[in-house]
Amino acid sequence: MKVFIDYIRSLFLLELLKGLQLTGRYLCAKKFTIQYPEERAPMSPRFRGLHAQRRYENGEERCIACKLCEATCPALAITIEAAPREDGSRRTTRYEIDLFKCIFCGYCEESCPVDAIVESRTYEYCFENRGENIMTKEQLLAHGDKHEVQLAKDLEAQAPYR
Repeated sequence: MKVFIDYIRSLFLLELLKGLQLTGRYLCAKKFTIQYPEERAPMSPRFRGLHAQRRYENGEERCIACKLCEATCPALAITIEAAPREDGSRRTTRYEIDLFKCIFCGYCEESCPVDAIVESRTYEYCFENRGENIMTKEQLLAHGDKHEVQLAKDLEAQAPYR
């Protein structure tokens, strides 16, 4: 009996008609295309884009060189070197993220005890020359300074989930 039903379905092209019905439904529906450079799609506050390092209110970098972000990175994209300062605290001398290796999983952001490394909403970036894919500590801090207001808002919005 099943063979007969399959034969009838293939004879009358029922799968094709179902597909054409779905196409016709979307053909008459309102379009939802966004004209990209002029219009922007809504973005979640938990979106993970380009990395940034934050500073304290007094201007000092937040990173305490605990190296948790380096340890939790599944792609091994983060490289940290640290040195002690005169007051006994540790700070990073080298903090680099290779964006070719990075999979933007957010583990570095979640593991940081002082919210030093965060992922911003920046998703428009490109590399023209070799070596630009590695973000240094200075670039991360500059990006954090540029977007600090938005980063603070996003961290505040994420507070119930942390």
